[in-house]
Amino acid sequence: MYLMSRKIKSTGVKMVLSGEGADEVFGGYLYFHYAPNADDFHKETVNRVHNLHTSDCLRANKSTMAWGLEARVPFLDKEFLQVAMNVRAEDKQCSKDLMEKAIIRRAFDVEFEGAGFTPEELAKGPYLPRDVLWRQKEQFSDGVGYSWIDSLKEWAERRVSDEAMAAVQQRFPYDTPSTKEAYLYRELFEQHFPQKACLKSVVRWVPRTDWGCSADPSGRAQKIHDKAY
Repeated sequence: MYLMSRKIKSTGVKMVLSGEGADEVFGGYLYFHYAPNADDFHKETVNRVHNLHTSDCLRANKSTMAWGLEARVPFLDKEFLQVAMNVRAEDKQCSKDLMEKAIIRRAFDVEFEGAGFTPEELAKGPYLPRDVLWRQKEQFSDGVGYSWIDSLKEWAERRVSDEAMAAVQQRFPYDTPSTKEAYLYRELFEQHFPQKACLKSVVRWVPRTDWGCSADPSGRAQKIHDKAY
């Protein structure tokens, strides 16, 4: 996002609309497929919205403002949130037969919301190409390119020895990394920010393992992903 912001600013654009909040509000992450019931699904969306300032919004703000680019987040507009967060969880919930965020995808697909449209409008088809409108959720970390992410994981495998990984608890007793990739990121982070206060300022998010999800935050780590690890 930092690199993308630099590229956008270089074209002369000063303000962009960004999609932060949509997956939190509508349960768009693939691990939401494993929610035990509608009530748990709703509670998780509330929790994710409440903590956006520690993750996606924090990243978006720092990455864009580093280049003087203003990012606005329409999915987090207060009036929109008031409506969206009061939609029945049953109408948002995804399943093996229903794609994540189907409720908002349908809002851009006139074939699903035909009431009130003229025949001419319906003939034009959906507002977005179908391969965009109904593609599976791809998290930002994976969406930048599988080869990029896979090469980072391979690099970490070469850089971090099995011996170092076996002693990870002693090396990083606080918020201990569970993979060689995480070990490498943590090592790089502490080289630049060795103070303990810096370490405690970072929130490491882990999916709902109590729902049977992988602890790896990547969307590709979830079995429902079309190209899962």
